[in-house]
Amino acid sequence: MNIGIVGAGNVGGALGRCWAAAGHSIKFGLRDPRKSEIVDLVKKCGPNTSAVSVAEAAAFGEVVTIATPWPATQTAIEGAGDLSGKIVIDCRNPLKSDLRGLAIGHTTSAAEQVASWAKGARLVKCFNTTGANNMEDPNYGGDRPVMFLCGDDNNAKKMVMKLGEDIGFEMVDVGKIDIARLLEPVAMLWIHLAFTTPLGRDFAFKLLRR
Repeated sequence: MNIGIVGAGNVGGALGRCWAAAGHSIKFGLRDPRKSEIVDLVKKCGPNTSAVSVAEAAAFGEVVTIATPWPATQTAIEGAGDLSGKIVIDCRNPLKSDLRGLAIGHTTSAAEQVASWAKGARLVKCFNTTGANNMEDPNYGGDRPVMFLCGDDNNAKKMVMKLGEDIGFEMVDVGKIDIARLLEPVAMLWIHLAFTTPLGRDFAFKLLRR
């Protein structure tokens, strides 16, 4: 699959490396694709990966993943051009600058804001409820961490579920896009535990069934 990733920070870079290893073709979309750290990232991802402009990555991708810092997200989406009909994965959380809470929530969500900016896109909220380290290496002794997703387009969600399974997650569809109002606080819980308790970052959530 052709995947455009807007942003190449911790989350975007981790997803790009894993998807490239799973056989997908990746284009990172960036304001400056020539930066040395981006060149290094592309080399690590392999021959089916390149760094281009945001608009080029969005045009290339059958799936376009938004992996920018939250304050830069609207500008990045505007730079992506027409996203109508494309599967767009929102993996951002609307974190406050001090990481101590969410800037929006309860009556809306980052995903719903992204949907309003990316008119006509088939939006799926996913890859936001754990750290980039778990996206890069979700192996916990044979157990698969859970990754939740939500969205209004069932076919788009099936595609995203396959992308999550490709990199080692148990994928669970939790409903329509407004359920992102619950998923974004789950991310805040992971961040709280990772950075304020002895757990550190090497833990993940798992769904148990009876």
